[in-house]
Amino acid sequence: MQYISTRGGTLGQFSDVLLEGLAPNGGLAVPEALPHLSAAELERLRPLTYPELATEIIGLFATDIPRDDLAGLTSRAYGDGKFAADEIVPLSELGDDMTLVGLSEGPTLAFKDMAMQFLGEALEYVLEKRDRVLNVLGATSGDTGSAAEHALRGLDRVSVFMLSPQGRMSAFQRAQMYSLQDENVHNIAVEGVFDDCQNLVKRLNTDLDFKRAHSLGAVNSINFGRISAQIVYYVWAWLRTTDEVDTDARSTFEVSFAVPSGNFGNILSGHYARSMGIPIRKLVLATNENNVLDEFFRTGHYRPRSSANTLATSSPSMDVSRASNLERFVFDLLGRDPERTAAAWHELEERDEIDLSAELNRFEEEFGLLSGTSTHDDRLATIRDFRDRTGVTIDPHTADGAKVAREHIETGIPMLVLETAKPQKFADLISEALGETVEPDDDTRALLAAPQRVTDMPDDEQQLRSYISERALHA
Repeated sequence: MQYISTRGGTLGQFSDVLLEGLAPNGGLAVPEALPHLSAAELERLRPLTYPELATEIIGLFATDIPRDDLAGLTSRAYGDGKFAADEIVPLSELGDDMTLVGLSEGPTLAFKDMAMQFLGEALEYVLEKRDRVLNVLGATSGDTGSAAEHALRGLDRVSVFMLSPQGRMSAFQRAQMYSLQDENVHNIAVEGVFDDCQNLVKRLNTDLDFKRAHSLGAVNSINFGRISAQIVYYVWAWLRTTDEVDTDARSTFEVSFAVPSGNFGNILSGHYARSMGIPIRKLVLATNENNVLDEFFRTGHYRPRSSANTLATSSPSMDVSRASNLERFVFDLLGRDPERTAAAWHELEERDEIDLSAELNRFEEEFGLLSGTSTHDDRLATIRDFRDRTGVTIDPHTADGAKVAREHIETGIPMLVLETAKPQKFADLISEALGETVEPDDDTRALLAAPQRVTDMPDDEQQLRSYISERALHA
């Protein structure tokens, strides 16, 4: 399979885009054509374990990696006791016709582990094959950073430079990242918000001379390797939901997904799964108070906010006002036309807005995309309600998803809510919601008490360049 840029030009195969991150012209890597899964092929996948399913689905995109090698990568990514649940992604009833898709069973207790564990294995494999090194430059609003660092720590051919916004993550999230003492992990806390961190990453990645001189790559969801790995759990969740459905009705049995969204990578993977033939009726996007994406899907106007206008909320991993992966969806919306996509992003640079209101009716009718916003009071009430009714405690981001999901439930259509993280990562908010102190377990106490290593830095491109230049790996 070949990959192209959303703004034009060819980029090579899976292994090539795995290492490159942003395209040289600033676009994002997308498959030249999406594969399709027939009803018969879906039935063939039904009895597979999660690692086996990952091999099959990722294998549709990673056609340059021999199948036996890919099976080894997925076996290591999802085996060896890395995930607490035997099935890797358990499904559990939440009531109100909703089902929780358990994506937070991995080492950092967040859904980002689902893709990052595979990405770590795949990067090491490709770098070894090509006798190269990679300096990963990433930005995190909370969970990407820890998932990436735990997947890449200690690797000989990879260094990680992870930017995070000062004071914008929970104490647990900071500790998961900053307590790592591995020499190849560099945590940088930037004065500003996630979008400032993301903008720094983009500026350095579009400086091709600097990028090549320092072998820069990305593990944010701009990396298509992550997107391909996230498609797997949409397929898995549909298969498990339809296991008990009559065989003759399975092929057309629809489900909907509710997806808490910040950078649009998670729900983009659902969009691709739907485009590949998975019977997904609706993809319900949930935002917090930073509801730029909700505004876009309601009005067709994409208006990213400035750093000053990006709020610090109680679902911090979603405190994003400029969603990188939206470009991949817009590319599909505009008929996979790179010239129209490039023009749209030129419009964004000129006017701080993209007007796609002429396409508004297609969002739901053609792509099944709906959206809604959740507030602090909403997530508190949702956490409390689910705990009281079901005994299940959900984290604030998952609560945003569940709140918006309720607004779009249809009779006879299962609503699958994608879990974002385990609630212990946000103990203060859970305590506020439940009106009781949540006592940390021994592992959490030890994590919070561990020494932390982080470099504070202003939102300064030149300082970041110098920092990376002094510490980057070179072949």
